[in-house]
Amino acid sequence: MSNSIKMRRDDWIYQLSIKENSKDILYYLENKAVVFTEKYLADRGQCCGNKCRHCPYIPKHQKGNNKLNETL
Repeated sequence: MSNSIKMRRDDWIYQLSIKENSKDILYYLENKAVVFTEKYLADRGQCCGNKCRHCPYIPKHQKGNNKLNETL
């Protein structure tokens, strides 16, 4: 395995461990893109409708929706 591939894999594992081990993380980087966490999106107060990966609203991805998933 080349060093560049190993570094990318290690970065992904590191970012995943940060995301899962802290409720205070607001975003993480993945392949040079910013990915917002459920906490950040919930703190915004309503859904933006941009199909965020960690959308905490029910139903998901509906702009203006402010009903949070009960598990948060």
